Amino acid sequence: MQNEQPKNKSLNSLLSEVHSCAVCESHLPMGARPVLMASEKSKILVIGQAPGIRVHNTGIPWNDPSGERLRQWLNVDKTQFYDTSLFAIIPMGFCYPGTGKSGDLPPRKECAPLWHPPLFSKLPSIKLTLLIGNYAQRYYLGKNKKSNLTETVQYAEEYLPKFFPLPHPSPRNNIWLKRNPWFEKHNLPTLESHVKQIINAK
Repeated sequence: MQNEQPKNKSLNSLLSEVHSCAVCESHLPMGARPVLMASEKSKILVIGQAPGIRVHNTGIPWNDPSGERLRQWLNVDKTQFYDTSLFAIIPMGFCYPGTGKSGDLPPRKECAPLWHPPLFSKLPSIKLTLLIGNYAQRYYLGKNKKSNLTETVQYAEEYLPKFFPLPHPSPRNNIWLKRNPWFEKHNLPTLESHVKQIINAK
């Protein structure tokens, strides 16, 4: 799988390899079905956690209530969101990891170190990366991450123009949203403004 150096591969070739990846299949309750999308023209990169069961069944990223809320936050419709000339969707874990006691299990740790570097090297047009949830924020912000997700999200503008950290838009986070009204009042208008500017740029 890894014989040819990633730098010599096209993005389409890499995506094809990812879609046939079975590195951690023995750990996946429903088998491997990597879900991601991207093109060399993508302007905004969405890094979430891992597909849920509905996304696994359909093969369409963010095709669930979380995706509906995320699109509301970004103020884009489905046509825009699934246009790879605008958005690349490459999560921390590509396959449905299964369910634990309090929701879906964490994304598998194999995906990001194996596939993110070669994939991202083929995305020259990315202007903004959305880090959705703790896993993406810990991985990509490292020491620059605040003490917890709430504080990291609250100071999202510190990470611009490269990153914009977000809570997960899952309905499970409704309580968090109610406890942190500043997110919808302050952060979302800032996010919408940046997304609109990037999408409309020629």
